[in-house]
Amino acid sequence: MTLLNFTILAAKVVLVMSVLLSTVPVLVWVERRGSAFIQDRLGPNLVGPFGLFQPLADVIKFLFKEDPIPIEAHRFLFPLAPLCSLVPAAVTFAAIPFGDTIELWEKTIVLQIADINVGILYVVAFGSLGIYGILLAGWSSNNKYSILGALRSSAQMISYEVALGASLIGPLMVYGTFSLREIVHLQAGHWGILLQPLAFITFFISAFAECNRLPFDLPEGEAELVAGFHTEYGSIKFALFFMAEYLHMITISALTVTLFFGGWQLIPGLTPLAQWMGVATYPTSIGLSLLQVLSFVLKVGFFLWIFIWIRWTFPRFRYDQLMAFGWKILFPMALMNIFLTTIAIYLKWI
Repeated sequence: MTLLNFTILAAKVVLVMSVLLSTVPVLVWVERRGSAFIQDRLGPNLVGPFGLFQPLADVIKFLFKEDPIPIEAHRFLFPLAPLCSLVPAAVTFAAIPFGDTIELWEKTIVLQIADINVGILYVVAFGSLGIYGILLAGWSSNNKYSILGALRSSAQMISYEVALGASLIGPLMVYGTFSLREIVHLQAGHWGILLQPLAFITFFISAFAECNRLPFDLPEGEAELVAGFHTEYGSIKFALFFMAEYLHMITISALTVTLFFGGWQLIPGLTPLAQWMGVATYPTSIGLSLLQVLSFVLKVGFFLWIFIWIRWTFPRFRYDQLMAFGWKILFPMALMNIFLTTIAIYLKWI
């Protein structure tokens, strides 16, 4: 790797990670204001205009708050667990293309950190590693509520990852590639949801369980387990778990957009803007590249709002209902989608 290529790669890593980490406090503010709107409350409105500085105040609180470690907790694994949950959530985004290419200084730069030819496998494999942080947190805390939350989470993740992985087989059969970048290019004529609606429904519902979001947040279950696996955590360690959850949401939303909604392909509303700007016929122009990135961001933002809206609208499942729904409904739906996709390909309908 040349020095220039290494510099470009490092710049992309720094830029993407900075955007991801800075998006987390924005999502926290949107969730708090959104939940207040849904429940007819005001929400944070005192710290800054419209409460915009409230996330900054929360960060300061996390940084300076006392950070105790329980006497009976494991001294090494207890502080390690939040990092084991955060790092997989952060590095998973590396394989997701957030744009096509951009021309800078007579060099074509791919708007993707790592163009991996098995991108889907990379995302699924690294995304599933987050469970180790939860298990370590529950076990190392030496707390009955924590270990119950960790056991719930492990059973839930294993169950719903089967349905989530099976839901991806249909799109893989249609696209014929594991490369996320190629999948986006193949959706230039029509988005994947038109060909795989059942796969999208199965995948997106399973994604809620993967992110431990309502109505599938049984590992935390405040009414039963205090705070579940992170009951004993506070200060910056709790903030790391908090960040990991939102980074998982961002990554899952970005993967949903990439597989089923054309990735960075322009949404219909941006096409007239591209034509007006005169960049629609120049695939490598900076203007079109920025519009593609904007299209990707808007799509991801829509699904992030869906995550927030669902959390404050639907009640939590009972644990037996959670497991039954995963094995008796979602998994058969994924298998049915594989069967229907096989027939459609054989009959050359798609």
